[in-house]
Amino acid sequence: MHGNRLQPSYQSLGIATCLVLFAAAQLHAQTDAFWGQWRGNQQNGVAPAGDYPVQWSSESNIAWTLDLPGRGGSTPVIVGDTAYLTAGFDDKNHVIAVNLTNGTIAWTRELGDDRGGKHQKGSGSNPSVASDGKSLFAYFRSGDVGCLSADGTVRWHHNLQDMYGQDTLWWDLGSSPIIADGKVIIPVMHSSEGEDRRSLTSVGYVVALNAETGDVAWKVDRNTDAPVEASQSYTTPVRCNVNGVDMFAVLGADQASLHRVNDGMTVGTVGGFNPAGEAFFRSISSPAVTNGVLICPYSRGDTVTAIALDRLAKNVGRDAVIWERDDIGSDVPTPAVDNGVAYFIEDGRQNRGEVIAVDVKTGETKWTVATPKSRVTFSSSPLIAGDHLYVTAEDSQTYVIGPLSSDAPEVVAQNDLGEQPGITVASPVPLKNGLLIRTRDSLIRVGK
Repeated sequence: MHGNRLQPSYQSLGIATCLVLFAAAQLHAQTDAFWGQWRGNQQNGVAPAGDYPVQWSSESNIAWTLDLPGRGGSTPVIVGDTAYLTAGFDDKNHVIAVNLTNGTIAWTRELGDDRGGKHQKGSGSNPSVASDGKSLFAYFRSGDVGCLSADGTVRWHHNLQDMYGQDTLWWDLGSSPIIADGKVIIPVMHSSEGEDRRSLTSVGYVVALNAETGDVAWKVDRNTDAPVEASQSYTTPVRCNVNGVDMFAVLGADQASLHRVNDGMTVGTVGGFNPAGEAFFRSISSPAVTNGVLICPYSRGDTVTAIALDRLAKNVGRDAVIWERDDIGSDVPTPAVDNGVAYFIEDGRQNRGEVIAVDVKTGETKWTVATPKSRVTFSSSPLIAGDHLYVTAEDSQTYVIGPLSSDAPEVVAQNDLGEQPGITVASPVPLKNGLLIRTRDSLIRVGK
């Protein structure tokens, strides 16, 4: 590809729309908040309407700080007055429930043995919990996946690696489960085992477990000819509704694929994300959906490809691509999307810290904002809250960009939580009139 190459074509996208993920059922009798999974209920990184704080520091506008046991990178989910997250300690995987009113731990539950982490940013507890409003679903690097009730009762527990083979990912598991039509859907994209890494082949699959019983609803293979590490992916699927059919999209192993929720059937694929056959194009940033367009960051943050979902459902291959760019992207953070605009935070060496707003219809840049230059990069995904975009760096500093409704947004606040040990990879989460930020060792409620 060549710089800023665009292929606009958008006539038939209106019939493919993103589907709201969760019903209004609640775990608690009294509740005013529901952020049921990583990236939120619609998986777009957009907070519900509210009055969100813009400025804070380690000494001001902080309701409470909780020191967390163990290590984990999962972004918290919110159901009512409780936050749920994961961590590994005492050699076990744990699900942790935190009271949002006073910042105390309500309970912790074990769910298998903690395998720890290989990377300084990783752990055995990177995937986020998901909730359908009735139950909690947790997944760990060890392969353990389980369902818990609001009080922490374990309803069922399986290990995918015992069932389907050991995880051969070079680094730490990052894919979070999603919930659809009473199913817990989990992607596993890795390589065959072998001594010569360059001869490995993709042995990926996607599995759906019945949310009530834990029984396997379906399992579909997702094998590709992606080379070496490029066959490995740490992304989370995104749900969408295409022509009235409940579906989900998966990105990784050099392609995007679209699947039906009811049986997992692959209805369309788009390849060509790695035309030169680069060996190490593992994917971390997840896809996002807005206005019938699937936004796919790839190539270690060097490319973005936009795909028309209705065309993808017709399995027309590369003809489903409406534009591509090789001058923007993100390697780790997943873009936030809203009202036909995708917001990226660059985490590469060239344009690190640059925030870019892109029109998903045309692929054209609407505006860019540079955060203060720093050696610190970004792993956290951005959050749209109110009329602002929140981006958190690995040192836990959060930059607030806005107003998004203006023609020229700017950095309106740089919020420093002081020295935070370790690396912050979790994304900020909206609360009623506040935010929740997880660092390596702490959970912090911003705002009152």
